[in-house]
Amino acid sequence: MSVTERTLLGPGPSNPYPEATLGSTAPLLGHLDPQFIALLERVCDRLRSLWGTQNPLTLPLSGTGSLGMETAFANTVRKGDTVVVAVNGLFGERMCEVAGRYGAEVVRVDHEWGRPVDVQRVLDAHPSPALVAAVHAETSTGAVSDIGALGRALRERSDDTLLIADCVTSLGGMPMELDEWKVDIAYSGTQKCLGVPPGLAPFTFSERAWERRVQSPPVWYIDLGLLGAYVRGGPGGRAYHHTAPTSMVASLDAALERIESEGAEAVAARHEAAGARLREGLQEMGLDLFAAEGHRLPQLTSVRVPEDVDSGKVREQLLRDYGLEIGAGVGPYAASVWRIGLMGHNARLDRAELVLGALRRVLGR
Repeated sequence: MSVTERTLLGPGPSNPYPEATLGSTAPLLGHLDPQFIALLERVCDRLRSLWGTQNPLTLPLSGTGSLGMETAFANTVRKGDTVVVAVNGLFGERMCEVAGRYGAEVVRVDHEWGRPVDVQRVLDAHPSPALVAAVHAETSTGAVSDIGALGRALRERSDDTLLIADCVTSLGGMPMELDEWKVDIAYSGTQKCLGVPPGLAPFTFSERAWERRVQSPPVWYIDLGLLGAYVRGGPGGRAYHHTAPTSMVASLDAALERIESEGAEAVAARHEAAGARLREGLQEMGLDLFAAEGHRLPQLTSVRVPEDVDSGKVREQLLRDYGLEIGAGVGPYAASVWRIGLMGHNARLDRAELVLGALRRVLGR
């Protein structure tokens, strides 16, 4: 089967770092091979550093970012628990759905899509919830929220509430300090700013969360007690849990080494510069940005589709004529918003100019 090369500038996946591609071609190792165990431990250490946490239970889950979301709730929600969810886009909606399936009494705090999470409204939603959940970088809208302000405010009010943060579109593209922000549980995906193909969900779980976890959750594959015995080991050594995708972990290790060598601050600055150029160029074409000013993600830009333009036909032409993918909006904005990602290996000025030039030709601007 012949596959055409694409420039992936949508909301994900993005084109991987070349180092990640090379990493996946290394000789295959077994999931209990000492060499793989050493590689896995290195990946966990690198994830801690990038996330700004000392959490012992930090690992790449064998699945996509959605598995990270499910793992977070499956291991913390008991039937009848109050879970406050800040909803400012599609992935806040999904948090509500997943928490509810595990028996939570979900308290939604709805925001206008494209706006950041309002910390005070979340605090006012319930005096003592078991969990609060919010999205750091909302992939559906391109808006960023101040998770640090939310985490610190929750901890100042009470030590009884755990905070879950969706970091699928932020890890690897923005500065992060989970311990300083008082985030207890966070998850991400490899296919965005980390510059790795989809298939793993970086995940971190604090000691506070571990002490309060559900001992026998109604799932097996993502029971953190079982996973912890594999990743962290115990008195009898590491327990077999599942066959980890060793080549994917090797790919992630190579990408994390790439990010480490460039420096996390430099990587974040590169994402910021590329995103700023994209936003500037879109506005020069007379296009309106969707996310609230001052709260726009550098790595994912949402832009309103002009009223006289067919969103789908433009995306089809970009793909057909230029091999370039951008994303549609979602939910109520499926036909009225485009989402353009400059993430990981694509967080570069030349990629910004590429998509701007192609859009100018297609739109006649």
